[in-house]
Amino acid sequence: MATDGGIHHYARGEWHAPSLSHRRIRLQKGLYADFHHFLLLGEGRAELHFDSGEDRPLQGPLLAFLPPQARCDLSISAGTAAHLVGTSPQIMVDAIGDKVESYSLRIFTEQRRLVEALDPLLIVEISPLILGFVRELSDPSRASWMVASAYIRLILMALWRGDGERSEPRGRGETGSILQRYRQLVEAGFRQHRPISDYAAELGVTADRLHAICQRALGRSPIQLLHERVVQEAKLRLERSARNIQEISDSLGFRDPTYFSHFFKRKTGLSPAGYREIARASAGSENSMLSSGYADWP
Repeated sequence: MATDGGIHHYARGEWHAPSLSHRRIRLQKGLYADFHHFLLLGEGRAELHFDSGEDRPLQGPLLAFLPPQARCDLSISAGTAAHLVGTSPQIMVDAIGDKVESYSLRIFTEQRRLVEALDPLLIVEISPLILGFVRELSDPSRASWMVASAYIRLILMALWRGDGERSEPRGRGETGSILQRYRQLVEAGFRQHRPISDYAAELGVTADRLHAICQRALGRSPIQLLHERVVQEAKLRLERSARNIQEISDSLGFRDPTYFSHFFKRKTGLSPAGYREIARASAGSENSMLSSGYADWP
């Protein structure tokens, strides 16, 4: 495992060669409790044992994506080879980024996915990316956070496109299209603190029309959705990054950290420092006050 910059605390890349006996691996354990995992299974069999009591047999070749909330063990049958890749929330945040596709990717990473032999071309496309990630981590002299993040981004994009879930509109026809495009624009530019009139003009509608669409579909105004997205990102960074409050304020486009603190407290009831303190004290528990995932933003 690579140790450059402590990356072994944030990523895992393992090759499990065929064995004479079956092996059982706890995916979300210790250092890896909050990791997202990708499993590339070769010809052979394996099984996922979920904490909920569900058992899911796997027949290779197969690719599985398992978010942290999947909570499961993996049993690999004798004679079966597998690659296992895991990434921390920090690397996942970097991989997802802040582009137009990022919102959809964030929603996508909340659910487990299985790509079986019925889609062999997708497995062929992703396999070298998984192998490249494992190779990157296996060489301590060159293991790079940037390269690891880039591999994960490519893997996620391939999975997302293969799944055919490019959008999650909550409406139909023109209304659904405008809402989805507004959410994409917000995702790409929420750090810029643009007025709603700018978004409406870019969408080719009036601010009143945009307001009516958001209220009808989601029960929130455009500015509420924009502010909720800023708060959600602030929560994620307070929970998952080591940056100080001023650095987080700057990264979110606030000119004054004091204004950021007031904004955050007005929206959550807690100061950024207070929220971070609760987040650290609640690590590993299910505190409803905390950001539970990317899908929190409606």
